[in-house]
Amino acid sequence: LVKFSHTIFAMPFALIGFFLASKSEINWNILVFVFLCMIFARSAAMAFNRYIDRDIDTANPRTSEIREIPNGSIKANSALIFVIISSLLFIGTTYFINDICFYLSPIALLVVLGYSYTKRFTSLCHLVLGLGLSLSPIGAYLAVTGKFDDIIPVLFSLVVLFWVSGFDIIYSLQDEEFDKEQKLHSIPVLLGKKNALNLSKVLHFLTFSALSIAGSLGNFGLYYWIGFLIFSALLIYQHT
Repeated sequence: LVKFSHTIFAMPFALIGFFLASKSEINWNILVFVFLCMIFARSAAMAFNRYIDRDIDTANPRTSEIREIPNGSIKANSALIFVIISSLLFIGTTYFINDICFYLSPIALLVVLGYSYTKRFTSLCHLVLGLGLSLSPIGAYLAVTGKFDDIIPVLFSLVVLFWVSGFDIIYSLQDEEFDKEQKLHSIPVLLGKKNALNLSKVLHFLTFSALSIAGSLGNFGLYYWIGFLIFSALLIYQHT
């Protein structure tokens, strides 16, 4: 029901926000709390998506056998209970970080859980998914500092927003015909396959741009730019 690998691929950007804020001194307690927040928030989001989409997943030949609620391996009510517990643990963890993280935690949950509804009414659902994951660098930065005083975490949040939105458009191509039949919204349904792929390329070009600006403003060293080149090469390969 919850793919831990999906939490892992979002974790580096939370850690970027954490280390940007930490500079030379690392608060290990806060680092643990950041890990826990990522795990609880992503677990709640993924389980809620499966719960809300259970009827859609049952009707979709691609997902009816492999997803746990449609195939009967997990009960819908059990998934909902898991969502509630994960959400409470997320909010509870932010309480031990600082006031601003605690006060903003319901808003963060609203975004990451609300994504699951968006394909029912807007083709911008991919951007909402990207927005949910893009909260991680800023959230981790706020966990350390308790205040917002740097543009660089915002740039990394934009990186995540554009990156995730771009590849979610590609992912949604699998269900283009099914979404049309079910009157669900997506960029491929709105624009067609070719234009959707072109938009994904534009979003990933914006990803490169935000990474470049962040690297320049942050005066990051050689290892950053090596990572940038590897990251960029993988995205270009994806589009080929």
